[in-house]
Amino acid sequence: MASSDSPTPDAKTRILDAAERLFMENGFAATSVRMITGAAGVPVALVNYHFGTKQGLMEAVYERALGSRGGSRVSYLDKLEAEAAGQPIAVDVLVDAFLSSALRLTRKDSVTGEVFKQLIARAFYEPGPGTEAFFPGEYREAVDRYRQAFMRALPGLSQDDVVWRMYFFVGIVAYAMAGKDVMRMTETYSLADAGDPESILARLRPFIVAGFLAPAGSLSGMPRP
Repeated sequence: MASSDSPTPDAKTRILDAAERLFMENGFAATSVRMITGAAGVPVALVNYHFGTKQGLMEAVYERALGSRGGSRVSYLDKLEAEAAGQPIAVDVLVDAFLSSALRLTRKDSVTGEVFKQLIARAFYEPGPGTEAFFPGEYREAVDRYRQAFMRALPGLSQDDVVWRMYFFVGIVAYAMAGKDVMRMTETYSLADAGDPESILARLRPFIVAGFLAPAGSLSGMPRP
Protein backbone atom coordinates (compact mmCIF):
# COMPACT_ATOMS: atom_id res chain seq x y z
CA MET A 1 0.00 0.00 0.00
CA ALA A 2 1.36 3.46 -0.91
CA SER A 3 2.57 5.61 1.95
CA SER A 4 0.49 8.71 2.72
CA ASP A 5 3.80 10.63 2.76
CA SER A 6 4.40 9.83 -0.94
CA PRO A 7 1.13 10.37 -2.81
CA THR A 8 0.94 9.11 -6.38
CA PRO A 9 1.12 12.05 -8.83
CA ASP A 10 -2.14 12.83 -10.60
CA ALA A 11 -2.56 11.91 -14.27
CA LYS A 12 -1.74 15.41 -15.55
CA THR A 13 1.51 15.51 -13.60
CA ARG A 14 2.46 12.01 -14.79
CA ILE A 15 1.88 13.08 -18.39
CA LEU A 16 4.06 16.18 -17.91
CA ASP A 17 6.80 14.15 -16.22
CA ALA A 18 6.82 11.55 -19.00
CA ALA A 19 6.68 14.17 -21.75
CA GLU A 20 9.53 16.15 -20.21
CA ARG A 21 11.74 13.08 -20.05
CA LEU A 22 10.87 11.81 -23.54
CA PHE A 23 11.08 15.21 -25.23
CA MET A 24 14.46 15.69 -23.56
CA GLU A 25 15.70 12.25 -24.65
CA ASN A 26 14.20 12.01 -28.16
CA GLY A 27 13.13 15.50 -29.17
CA PHE A 28 9.69 16.74 -30.10
CA ALA A 29 9.32 15.19 -33.55
CA ALA A 30 10.50 11.72 -32.53
CA THR A 31 8.24 11.50 -29.47
CA SER A 32 4.68 10.36 -30.08
CA VAL A 33 1.68 10.93 -27.85
CA ARG A 34 1.36 7.15 -27.44
CA MET A 35 4.94 6.95 -26.18
CA ILE A 36 4.14 9.61 -23.60
CA THR A 37 0.86 8.08 -22.43
CA GLY A 38 2.47 4.64 -22.31
CA ALA A 39 5.22 5.94 -20.04
CA ALA A 40 2.69 7.84 -17.92
CA GLY A 41 0.29 4.89 -17.69
CA VAL A 42 -2.74 6.90 -18.87
CA PRO A 43 -5.08 6.72 -21.89
CA VAL A 44 -4.32 8.86 -24.94
CA ALA A 45 -7.57 10.75 -24.45
CA LEU A 46 -6.17 12.43 -21.34
CA VAL A 47 -3.54 14.26 -23.37
CA ASN A 48 -6.32 15.74 -25.51
CA TYR A 49 -8.34 16.55 -22.41
CA HIS A 50 -5.57 18.35 -20.50
CA PHE A 51 -3.42 19.80 -23.31
CA GLY A 52 -5.37 19.60 -26.58
CA THR A 53 -2.49 18.49 -28.81
CA LYS A 54 1.11 17.33 -28.62
CA GLN A 55 2.08 20.92 -29.37
CA GLY A 56 0.01 22.07 -26.39
CA LEU A 57 1.69 19.46 -24.22
CA MET A 58 5.14 20.65 -25.28
CA GLU A 59 4.16 24.23 -24.46
CA ALA A 60 3.03 23.07 -21.01
CA VAL A 61 6.36 21.29 -20.46
CA TYR A 62 8.26 24.49 -21.23
CA GLU A 63 5.90 26.62 -19.17
CA ARG A 64 6.41 24.37 -16.16
CA ALA A 65 10.18 24.37 -16.62
CA LEU A 66 10.57 28.08 -17.27
CA GLY A 67 8.11 29.33 -14.70
CA SER A 68 5.54 32.11 -14.69
CA ARG A 69 5.76 35.88 -14.45
CA GLY A 70 6.12 36.21 -10.69
CA GLY A 71 9.70 35.80 -9.53
CA SER A 72 11.55 35.83 -12.82
CA ARG A 73 11.82 37.94 -15.97
CA VAL A 74 9.79 41.11 -15.51
CA SER A 75 9.12 41.23 -11.77
CA TYR A 76 12.76 42.11 -11.08
CA LEU A 77 12.71 44.64 -13.93
CA ASP A 78 9.66 46.23 -12.27
CA LYS A 79 11.72 46.64 -9.10
CA LEU A 80 14.69 48.15 -10.96
CA GLU A 81 12.49 50.64 -12.79
CA ALA A 82 10.78 51.67 -9.55
CA GLU A 83 14.18 52.29 -7.95
CA ALA A 84 15.35 54.26 -11.00
CA ALA A 85 12.38 56.64 -10.60
CA GLY A 86 12.09 57.45 -14.29
CA GLN A 87 15.81 57.53 -15.03
CA PRO A 88 17.42 55.01 -17.43
CA ILE A 89 18.75 51.83 -15.86
CA ALA A 90 22.46 51.31 -16.55
CA VAL A 91 23.30 48.77 -19.25
CA ASP A 92 25.38 46.60 -16.92
CA VAL A 93 22.47 46.44 -14.44
CA LEU A 94 20.06 45.35 -17.20
CA VAL A 95 22.51 42.69 -18.38
CA ASP A 96 22.93 41.46 -14.80
CA ALA A 97 19.15 41.27 -14.38
CA PHE A 98 18.72 39.18 -17.51
CA LEU A 99 21.65 36.89 -16.68
CA SER A 100 20.50 36.38 -13.11
CA SER A 101 17.03 35.33 -14.32
CA ALA A 102 18.67 32.80 -16.66
CA LEU A 103 20.80 31.51 -13.80
CA ARG A 104 17.76 31.12 -11.53
CA LEU A 105 16.19 28.82 -14.10
CA THR A 106 19.05 26.36 -13.68
CA ARG A 107 18.32 26.26 -9.94
CA LYS A 108 14.55 25.77 -10.05
CA ASP A 109 13.22 23.07 -7.74
CA SER A 110 10.67 21.94 -10.34
CA VAL A 111 13.27 21.03 -12.94
CA THR A 112 16.94 20.26 -12.50
CA GLY A 113 19.56 22.42 -14.15
CA GLU A 114 20.59 19.55 -16.43
CA VAL A 115 17.02 18.95 -17.63
CA PHE A 116 16.57 22.68 -18.23
CA LYS A 117 19.74 22.85 -20.31
CA GLN A 118 18.71 19.84 -22.39
CA LEU A 119 15.24 21.27 -23.02
CA ILE A 120 16.80 24.54 -24.16
CA ALA A 121 19.23 22.67 -26.40
CA ARG A 122 16.36 20.70 -27.97
CA ALA A 123 14.33 23.86 -28.55
CA PHE A 124 17.13 25.83 -30.17
CA TYR A 125 18.95 23.17 -32.15
CA GLU A 126 16.45 20.46 -33.07
CA PRO A 127 15.07 20.63 -36.63
CA GLY A 128 11.40 21.47 -36.84
CA PRO A 129 9.37 23.98 -34.82
CA GLY A 130 11.52 26.67 -33.23
CA THR A 131 11.50 28.07 -29.72
CA GLU A 132 8.72 30.51 -30.57
CA ALA A 133 6.36 27.55 -30.79
CA PHE A 134 7.05 26.36 -27.24
CA PHE A 135 8.05 29.25 -25.01
CA PRO A 136 5.34 30.83 -22.83
CA GLY A 137 3.89 34.09 -24.17
CA GLU A 138 5.17 35.89 -21.09
CA TYR A 139 8.64 35.77 -22.63
CA ARG A 140 7.51 38.05 -25.44
CA GLU A 141 6.44 40.59 -22.83
CA ALA A 142 9.81 40.25 -21.11
CA VAL A 143 11.72 40.78 -24.35
CA ASP A 144 9.76 43.93 -25.14
CA ARG A 145 10.23 45.29 -21.63
CA TYR A 146 13.97 44.78 -21.91
CA ARG A 147 13.93 46.38 -25.37
CA GLN A 148 12.33 49.50 -23.92
CA ALA A 149 14.79 49.58 -21.02
CA PHE A 150 17.84 49.16 -23.28
CA MET A 151 16.58 51.88 -25.61
CA ARG A 152 16.30 54.30 -22.68
CA ALA A 153 19.81 53.33 -21.57
CA LEU A 154 21.25 53.66 -25.10
CA PRO A 155 19.67 56.77 -26.64
CA GLY A 156 22.42 56.99 -29.28
CA LEU A 157 21.34 53.70 -30.88
CA SER A 158 18.40 53.12 -33.18
CA GLN A 159 15.71 50.58 -32.29
CA ASP A 160 17.14 48.26 -34.97
CA ASP A 161 20.59 48.42 -33.35
CA VAL A 162 19.17 47.70 -29.89
CA VAL A 163 17.01 44.82 -31.09
CA TRP A 164 19.88 43.23 -33.03
CA ARG A 165 22.09 43.42 -29.93
CA MET A 166 19.36 41.84 -27.85
CA TYR A 167 19.01 39.13 -30.50
CA PHE A 168 22.74 38.38 -30.24
CA PHE A 169 22.56 38.58 -26.43
CA VAL A 170 19.69 36.10 -26.09
CA GLY A 171 21.27 33.78 -28.64
CA ILE A 172 24.63 33.73 -26.85
CA VAL A 173 23.01 33.11 -23.46
CA ALA A 174 20.86 30.29 -24.88
CA TYR A 175 23.91 28.72 -26.54
CA ALA A 176 25.96 28.94 -23.36
CA MET A 177 23.19 27.67 -21.07
CA ALA A 178 22.28 24.81 -23.40
CA GLY A 179 25.82 23.46 -23.23
CA LYS A 180 25.73 22.78 -26.97
CA ASP A 181 29.44 23.20 -27.74
CA VAL A 182 29.31 22.58 -31.48
CA MET A 183 33.00 23.38 -31.98
CA ARG A 184 34.06 21.32 -28.93
CA MET A 185 36.07 24.29 -27.72
CA THR A 186 35.48 23.65 -24.01
CA GLU A 187 36.78 20.10 -24.47
CA THR A 188 39.66 20.98 -26.81
CA TYR A 189 41.03 23.63 -24.48
CA SER A 190 39.98 21.98 -21.19
CA LEU A 191 38.24 25.09 -19.88
CA ALA A 192 37.92 24.90 -16.12
CA ASP A 193 34.47 26.51 -15.88
CA ALA A 194 32.78 24.38 -18.55
CA GLY A 195 29.49 23.01 -17.22
CA ASP A 196 29.17 25.58 -14.40
CA PRO A 197 26.38 28.02 -15.39
CA GLU A 198 27.31 30.62 -12.76
CA SER A 199 30.95 30.78 -13.87
CA ILE A 200 29.98 30.81 -17.55
CA LEU A 201 27.60 33.73 -17.10
CA ALA A 202 30.17 35.63 -15.00
CA ARG A 203 32.63 35.32 -17.89
CA LEU A 204 29.94 36.24 -20.40
CA ARG A 205 28.86 39.43 -18.60
CA PRO A 206 31.69 41.84 -19.62
CA PHE A 207 31.52 40.59 -23.21
CA ILE A 208 27.79 41.32 -23.42
CA VAL A 209 28.03 44.72 -21.70
CA ALA A 210 30.81 45.79 -24.08
CA GLY A 211 28.70 44.68 -27.04
CA PHE A 212 25.76 46.83 -25.98
CA LEU A 213 28.00 49.85 -25.35
CA ALA A 214 29.87 49.57 -28.67
CA PRO A 215 29.21 52.35 -31.21
CA ALA A 216 26.74 51.66 -33.99
CA GLY A 217 28.34 49.83 -36.88
CA SER A 218 27.89 50.12 -40.61
CA LEU A 219 27.82 47.43 -43.25
CA SER A 220 29.64 49.81 -45.60
CA GLY A 221 32.76 49.36 -43.49
CA MET A 222 32.74 45.59 -43.75
CA PRO A 223 35.38 43.92 -45.95
CA ARG A 224 33.98 42.35 -49.10
CA PRO A 225 34.79 38.69 -49.92
